[in-house]
Amino acid sequence: MIRIIDTTLRDGEQAPGIAFSVQEKIRIAKLLDRLGVYQLEAGTPVMGGLEQQAIAEIVRLGLRCRVNSWNRLLLGDLRASITCGVRDVHIACPVSEIQIGHKLERSRLWVLDTMRRAIRYALDYGLRVTVGAEDASRADPAFLLDVGLAAQELGVERLRYCDTVGVLHPFDALDRLAWLRSQISLEIEFHGHNDFGMATANTLAAVKAGVEYVDTTIGGIGERAGNTCLEEFMAAVQGIYGYNLDLDRRVLLLLGKYVSRAAGRTGRRHGLNLVGREQDSHACKPAMGGG
Repeated sequence: MIRIIDTTLRDGEQAPGIAFSVQEKIRIAKLLDRLGVYQLEAGTPVMGGLEQQAIAEIVRLGLRCRVNSWNRLLLGDLRASITCGVRDVHIACPVSEIQIGHKLERSRLWVLDTMRRAIRYALDYGLRVTVGAEDASRADPAFLLDVGLAAQELGVERLRYCDTVGVLHPFDALDRLAWLRSQISLEIEFHGHNDFGMATANTLAAVKAGVEYVDTTIGGIGERAGNTCLEEFMAAVQGIYGYNLDLDRRVLLLLGKYVSRAAGRTGRRHGLNLVGREQDSHACKPAMGGG
């Protein structure tokens, strides 16, 4: 069974020029719930202010789908999530040497120890936890496995494999994810970016490898070239694999149009209601993370 984790409200909003209002976020969350997604990623609480207000109000809607927040390894991020009332938290854990050494200026041991502390802290508050292997596609497989096994031992629900800078191609995605599935018992989630136009293809390869949780955004919006497009993936997984995601197509049409308007972008491609990919230079939001 393929489950959609939609991150339009978090990673999608990191696209240049996009800044949803609180009411727009609430409307998008309601439509995603009506659409039938398994889970939506509501945002990053540590950003404070309107971001926390929107997340808290989405949580209070009592949606059928699960609602999670995105967090770094820092306990302050998790405290902000707890304040918003979320019961599902995603903890992003950098796993590539580029991220660990150049971005964080830390060591692998620091990453593992800090991840364990963050997971325990969240679990102590009764939260459901997923861990994101940030920049997994450029990581040492041995260290990626160390992170996955540590997360598994502590009782997290899923490991998110993040192609943070969109460097995978489908053959690599298939091999790497099949290998990872053979090494750990955790459920695996795939998070693709579209830098080389491979996001949907890589997500299809992930499904072929046995991954049941996939991240998408409406219209493929997201930082840089965007994320895996829900409309495109839905059409491809049915047309190629014959798999019906059981999402309400009428709601998807409304959702695509609404997100297009709210994002200030319009466009149609391949007969799908996709958000245009123009890269505005104004109103950019600071990126909190790519996975």
